Amino acid sequence: MKGIYFINDQIKINNLSKEESFTLQEQVILNHIQECDIQVMKLNPNQIYQHYTNPHALLYDLKKNKSQLDCLVLYSPEVMEDFIYTYPARWLILKSYFKEVITLEGKNDQLSIKNVI
Repeated sequence: MKGIYFINDQIKINNLSKEESFTLQEQVILNHIQECDIQVMKLNPNQIYQHYTNPHALLYDLKKNKSQLDCLVLYSPEVMEDFIYTYPARWLILKSYFKEVITLEGKNDQLSIKNVI
């Protein structure tokens, strides 16, 4: 399975600092990627990190590469919430490049998987 993961570096989750929230998202997502054997795709050769932190950049790279991927992995719907409500048409276009959007919410060491509509 080929996919991309998104980390929101601007939000605070569960009263954690931005840095701690970033680390939490990254750990939960990378554990899921490893468990589900997801091959992380890097669309832009100039991209420094394997993950995206800007949905506009992700959409731009998807359009440029005309890529169709299996999944977009997010920590929770909350990490993309601002983008979804501010740019609903762009969100629909962005998620159309993926067969599914997977959100993970960490509760202790257990994960529950939910699909975003």
